[in-house]
Amino acid sequence: MKDSKDFYLTTAITYTSGKPHIGNTYEIVLSDAICRHKRQQGYNVYFQTGTDEHGQKIELKAKEAGIHPKEYVDKVSGEVKRIWDIMDTTYDRFMRTTDEYHEKQVQKVFKKLHDQGDIYLGHYEGKYCTACESFFTEAQLVDGKCPDCGGEVHDAKEPAYFFKLSKYQDRLLQYYNDHPDFIKPESRKNEMINNFLKPGLQDLCVSRTSFTWSIPVDFDPEHVVYVWIDALLNYITGLGYDLDGNHGDLYKKFWPANVHVIGKDIVRFHTIYWPIILMALDLPLPDQVFGHPWLLMGDSKMSKHLGNVIYADDLVNLFGVDAVRYYLLREIPYDNDGSITWDLIVERINTDLANILGNLVNRTIAMTNKYFDGIVENKNVVEEVDQELIDTALAMPGKVINYMNEFKTAKALEEIFVLLRRTNKYIDDTMPWALAKDETKKDRLATVLYNLTEAIRFSAIALEPFVPNASKKILDMINTEERDLMKLDHFGAYASGTKVTDKPEVLFARLDPKKVAKQVEALTPAKPVVEEKKEEENQITIDDFAKVELVVGEVEKCEKHPDADRLLVSQINIGKETRQIVSGIAKWYSPEEMVGKKVVVVKNLKPAKLRGVESQGMVLCAEHKKKLELVYPGDLPAGATIR
Repeated sequence: MKDSKDFYLTTAITYTSGKPHIGNTYEIVLSDAICRHKRQQGYNVYFQTGTDEHGQKIELKAKEAGIHPKEYVDKVSGEVKRIWDIMDTTYDRFMRTTDEYHEKQVQKVFKKLHDQGDIYLGHYEGKYCTACESFFTEAQLVDGKCPDCGGEVHDAKEPAYFFKLSKYQDRLLQYYNDHPDFIKPESRKNEMINNFLKPGLQDLCVSRTSFTWSIPVDFDPEHVVYVWIDALLNYITGLGYDLDGNHGDLYKKFWPANVHVIGKDIVRFHTIYWPIILMALDLPLPDQVFGHPWLLMGDSKMSKHLGNVIYADDLVNLFGVDAVRYYLLREIPYDNDGSITWDLIVERINTDLANILGNLVNRTIAMTNKYFDGIVENKNVVEEVDQELIDTALAMPGKVINYMNEFKTAKALEEIFVLLRRTNKYIDDTMPWALAKDETKKDRLATVLYNLTEAIRFSAIALEPFVPNASKKILDMINTEERDLMKLDHFGAYASGTKVTDKPEVLFARLDPKKVAKQVEALTPAKPVVEEKKEEENQITIDDFAKVELVVGEVEKCEKHPDADRLLVSQINIGKETRQIVSGIAKWYSPEEMVGKKVVVVKNLKPAKLRGVESQGMVLCAEHKKKLELVYPGDLPAGATIR
């Protein structure tokens, strides 16, 4: 039976269509930091990850490669596991959906759901995206393309089994109401309710006949089990769930999961399909689903199609594992997309890791060796300046724990660096080099170096989930056995009289941006040169310009787009009517700031759907120093024509 100190976390299982890029890798690093921190708090952690290995896309890729699909997924799954291991992640189980036990349980579950009337035979007809292995209606398409990946779709029709999602809709909505923390962040829950539950759930296609690389439906062998029942069940089959009740010990101990950590693009599958499957099986639901944001390459989503992909192993070869982990966990906010560029990585490493952390550790150890032959001793010669450092150190662990309980790694790291920056300032305040010149200040100097070492110990212990190798090196260099996060409740546990290393290691070397740029250039394939158009080819006539209708609008209401962190959805009064307009300005304006603003609207722009939300026009912005600012029409009334 599950104990309050048992903690089960899963990542989404990675689709084996190719090598995972750094955006995919963020999820395993985030999950690892959460699990490491939970272990520091005394939890008994079980951490599962793995690969999703069935589907039409894989069947096609294997055919292109001239090999059997199993051989293909074996290779890609091995590559995924290699990347996870490179990133120093401490998973307990690497799950594969081609495992025989998993496949047998999926067949059992499918038959049970069919026999109890939750799955029925019908046929599916619609627009099909092979890349996403999903059917869509015409209304769901965006500019005629797949709403999830932007790829091509084609007409498809085939017999299929369907799952009666609609049967469980009211029960699921009630569960949301009874468990307000089931979906995090809050914006993801609002999206599920407004975009899917309120309009009414459509029954889910759960089998296919147009390809064979999946788990056969044993009572109807023309069909194979379609992706989501197969993939989602890994969270319980990986623990030894058995439909007949002969569950493994891990299932008895760890289910229900404490949290599924997944990308925001698959929240729907984990917070609608998965809980309904569990309800139909009369099984407990997971405590929480956390839909994390994306890691963008600059301002764009990372994709092989765009040619802007960065891989974790390339980053590690250039910067080291801990530096890459730190960047990912520091730069991606809790509920907004983060950004990665080579320049930002170098800047963060040089500023935080080399200057603030590494330099502090090396300066402190060097002074201890220089003035006291490496012996750290607390002489208890206290001055007022000491208390601020001590108070900052004692406050830090609790703040980190609170933020990590909410999976806010960036804020947790900021609290650790508040202490590190204060410790660096303590050196400036106390000036050990000046104390060393006065023999009567020797005991005060010893106390200062003790306080510095103790503050470093506090920081290194708290840093373990984020930069585990650096954390261990620091604690080894100051030669302490006191490494328990939960015992950081008093300042002074570092054993007086301890000798630090006489050969401190450089934790993070400063990087030369120019040298890194050359290394990056060697990694990046050359892009074809596109000849720029001559200026006259870009010119328009007065007749072209006259086609554009510009009017003054006033924003009456504004809210965030339910499925895109960078988009705002505004209701704009343009005189005789109110238009809904979607704008990519959330980085520069909050919804609250937008309400009441006067804007310039392109009135006769053809309506378009942006990530599933209709936009009936465009607001004009000007770009200055990479910042967008709304074009202000002055005090003209809403509806005034701009000529």
